[in-house]
Amino acid sequence: MSDASPHTHPVAAGLQELLQILERERSRGHQFVTLSKESEAALQKLPLELMQRTAASSSPAAPVSPAASVSEPAGGAESSPAPVQEPRKTVSDGERTEEWAREQLNGIFREVKSCELCRSLGTLRDTIVFATGNPLADIMFVGEAPGAEEEKQRKPFVGPAGQKLTQIIGAMGLSRDDVYISNIVKFRPKKGDGRFQGSSNRKPDHTEMESCIRFIRSEIEVVQPKVIIALGATAAEGLLERGGAISGLRGQVHEFSGVPVIVTYHPSFLLRQESEPDQVKAKAMKRKVWEDMLKAMDLLGMPVTEKQRGFFL
Repeated sequence: MSDASPHTHPVAAGLQELLQILERERSRGHQFVTLSKESEAALQKLPLELMQRTAASSSPAAPVSPAASVSEPAGGAESSPAPVQEPRKTVSDGERTEEWAREQLNGIFREVKSCELCRSLGTLRDTIVFATGNPLADIMFVGEAPGAEEEKQRKPFVGPAGQKLTQIIGAMGLSRDDVYISNIVKFRPKKGDGRFQGSSNRKPDHTEMESCIRFIRSEIEVVQPKVIIALGATAAEGLLERGGAISGLRGQVHEFSGVPVIVTYHPSFLLRQESEPDQVKAKAMKRKVWEDMLKAMDLLGMPVTEKQRGFFL
């Protein structure tokens, strides 16, 4: 038997005992040791177990309180930061309840709040704008970053572009409570030092998106949507790691972390088109967005009426 202390790491104790067995067999003149299939399987698991136990011991999990809503996790925006990268356990489909999902998203919110990389950039403002909607939704809408109104209300897509998105979701026969809405970047990007920015917004740059991409990846892991709709070229570039015009990205089914991705124009683009003199072009652009929504609905197997097929936003 091993004389290891009861406080010795379990994997280290097992390796020590294995070493003693091999030393004993060598002292008996044996040059080879026959292993059973069970022993061989146990040895193959040791490296993985060592890594898992090391990760668990170096990153203890903090308790997670149930969130009141996805957009405003428990503790509010002013609560104390929690340890980054809280572990999210794998659960079966039967265990994936709304309460479980909200708790996991609450943990991601706290990771965002304590993101030193995001803060070190110096180009993002302080207010977190996380997500809103159904934490177990089949459809996830992903934008680029919050604007002034989103920062004010601490919810994504609540300004004029958000009203247009609400209209699009309604035309699909859904409400905002049926879908999950988030952004790649969780803070409003600064213009200059931010002191005189007012209501002016800008799209996030590559560095800002890279600092936050792990959060949207974690959200997708929790929500497990069946379709992701990327709103605008910046969101598409952040998710797909591929630049280019929307015209070259839409009309296809892409993939992010195994989930189908539909790329379409950002609602703010449609609003700009509506203010242009050429309303024929504006109508054509809105029809393209609607065709992208129809593609998403078809992927989900949602019923689509003839009226919806011929609909124009």
